[in-house]
Amino acid sequence: MIEDIAVNQSRALSGKEFRSSVVDLENQLLNSDDPMVVKGNSDSFPLTHSFSEGIYVREMKMDKGGMVIGKIHNRTHTWFLMKGHLIIATEEGVMEYIAPTYVNAAAGAKRVIEAVEDSVFINVHPNPDNITDTDELEKILTCNSYEAYAEYKQIKQ
Repeated sequence: MIEDIAVNQSRALSGKEFRSSVVDLENQLLNSDDPMVVKGNSDSFPLTHSFSEGIYVREMKMDKGGMVIGKIHNRTHTWFLMKGHLIIATEEGVMEYIAPTYVNAAAGAKRVIEAVEDSVFINVHPNPDNITDTDELEKILTCNSYEAYAEYKQIKQ
């Protein structure tokens, strides 16, 4: 599946091509009635949330062969791959990650994540207001579209 987005291992799609391909794929999946298409938290991709002073930690488990199209993160954050092997496609190209490792992720990126092995990864976000409502945190930390992210950036300038 990621190969469809990468097109060719030697050439990543342009930013515009990547965005268009990922948004089209995401819309197809979100509009699908296929019971194998998971939308949000589920037994297939369980999420665990925890909080420390000023920090929000979100853990996701992915079974081998699982795929996720993530939301656009509004802010830079760090994520840790604690277990497993992932292939991740972004506008920058396709990268493989093998645990243990961590990445300082740029704001504004949408990721297509495929689990090559059973995997556990953890996103760590600043949470200066110590919000514990995960729906509220999701609204603060992510955008559903590139257009919403552009608006967010404009407001924050």
